[in-house]
Amino acid sequence: MKKILSTTALLSAIIILASCGEKVYHATDFGILPGTGKDVTASVNQALEKIKTECNGRKARLVFEKGEYDFFPNKGNEREYYISNHDQDNPKQVAVAIEGMKNFTLDGSGADFYMNGRMLPVSMVSCEGCNIENLHIDTRIPQITQVEILENKADSGYITYRIAPYVKYKITDNRLVVGGTNWEFTPTWGIAFDGKTKHLVYRTSDIGVGANNVEEIEPYVIRARWKDARLLPGTIVAMRSYHRPTPGIFLSESKDTELKNVTVHYAEGMGLLAQVSENITLDSFSVALRGEDDTRYFTTQADATHFSGCKGKITSINGLYEGMMDDAINVHGTYLRVIKRLDDNTVVAKYMHGQAYGFYWGGAGDKVQLVKSDVMEIIGENKITSIAPHDKEKLAGCKEFKITFEKALPEDVDNGKYGIENLEWTPEVYFAGNTIRNNRARGTLFSTPKLTVVENNLFDHTSGTAILLCGDCNGWFETGACRNVVIRNNRFINSLTNMFQFTDGIISIYPEIPNLKEQSKYFHGGEGMGVTIENNIFETFDAPIVYAKSLDGLKFVNNKIITNNDYAPFHWNRHRFLFDRVKNIVIEGNSFDGGFDKEKDIKHRF
Repeated sequence: MKKILSTTALLSAIIILASCGEKVYHATDFGILPGTGKDVTASVNQALEKIKTECNGRKARLVFEKGEYDFFPNKGNEREYYISNHDQDNPKQVAVAIEGMKNFTLDGSGADFYMNGRMLPVSMVSCEGCNIENLHIDTRIPQITQVEILENKADSGYITYRIAPYVKYKITDNRLVVGGTNWEFTPTWGIAFDGKTKHLVYRTSDIGVGANNVEEIEPYVIRARWKDARLLPGTIVAMRSYHRPTPGIFLSESKDTELKNVTVHYAEGMGLLAQVSENITLDSFSVALRGEDDTRYFTTQADATHFSGCKGKITSINGLYEGMMDDAINVHGTYLRVIKRLDDNTVVAKYMHGQAYGFYWGGAGDKVQLVKSDVMEIIGENKITSIAPHDKEKLAGCKEFKITFEKALPEDVDNGKYGIENLEWTPEVYFAGNTIRNNRARGTLFSTPKLTVVENNLFDHTSGTAILLCGDCNGWFETGACRNVVIRNNRFINSLTNMFQFTDGIISIYPEIPNLKEQSKYFHGGEGMGVTIENNIFETFDAPIVYAKSLDGLKFVNNKIITNNDYAPFHWNRHRFLFDRVKNIVIEGNSFDGGFDKEKDIKHRF
């Protein structure tokens, strides 16, 4: 009898497991084959629609064979997407549109998705429990033009360079014009890489490039009237514009998303842009070159990963981020600026930055707070009772909102004096086990009041600041104050070889505060928390370690500082610790191989 019951129970378990099983689809069943060079855009999206209809939210997986797949711009796959921190030039050409799906996994099996033209490779919009695994994203002709310096006649003002073979170019009116399918322009700016190490060239930052007044010496060899003595023969320059039309992966209004073993080798914007989404896990997600032998020196046009107005928990582990033109990760919300007071409880508020508008900002019931822009002080919490587009009938493309609040507002809430921060859409962040190297501007940027843990990472020649805590209601309009940040067990190698915005220390706590002297509260920290920096190793050729502004609570304990001679010191900040309005500071248990002089190495300016 016991045996019969056990068998019955086992059969029941098998039936239950089968009913909960994942349905697997193979791309080959839809005629999607690797290595053909043909456009698979329509076929892939037809497959997605079929899976969406048949599975209706049950677990499903679309599996590709390993190999190369080509995607081309197609009017049948245009989308109107307003993507935070990108150019709002709709419509977007989308290669793979995953929309309104639930419990779906796209499994590339190590496949390469190649874009042919200006495209958004993958979008995931209004999805729940959806994942992307084992995939490489790239383009056949990047919009960044790589050149090698062959000869530099600094005295005569000429530089000769060789253009990389992937580039399609022409000379028009003595001007270098580069292009591909559905795009064309003349590069304006560039980043210089050491030809051997792939580090950014010391003290070059953003440079003007020789794309005007040029002549072709032979195919792919150009002589330009271009003067920059720092660009020695063998230097690699990534010539670019400031266009950022699309990220590699666009995630919006989605929940419980995982990207695993995914690498973006190139995107003309961010590698990943996630907005208004909840619970995102990146496991071995990378923005990286194709190994040590890759002939390219660059990856993305902007940040590797960027999270705008998200909530829940953002987890980024075991990634490699290199060669990008901005941060490895940036986490923030968006301040709206109050432009008009309608009554005691109602205002018109506006998205201010030209690359951040047109998407969901908040809803009825959301908890918010006002911030006084000139001193960046919080003026009490409130709650939204109603919010609606003010300058348009629909949300898409909206810049202004009419917002009514539960409690009355200050009388002077008008004429751009205040910003509004949505506290519902703020995430916890865990950033661990990642490598960030050879990139422009900064390593990481965090602006969230929830717990942020940055541990066991390698910051290797980030060129600018390695970790930035910001907050800005005057320029970028990116929220907000950090309350509890833990930075531990990281290794920093030769940050600050170049100067960019906010590069005042290896770790820079730098909110934008126009009128700091009139500030009475503190922007970051407070409530017995703040920023803890512990058990890290700093290998540096220069003086600055930590710069902090408007911070209540800093612990710098049990860290090791090793001074090297890899570069000549040049930073204007000659203090290990430079503080502007900082209190509750603990600096103890640290090792400085050159010694530590408290009077010299710690400077308070305000």
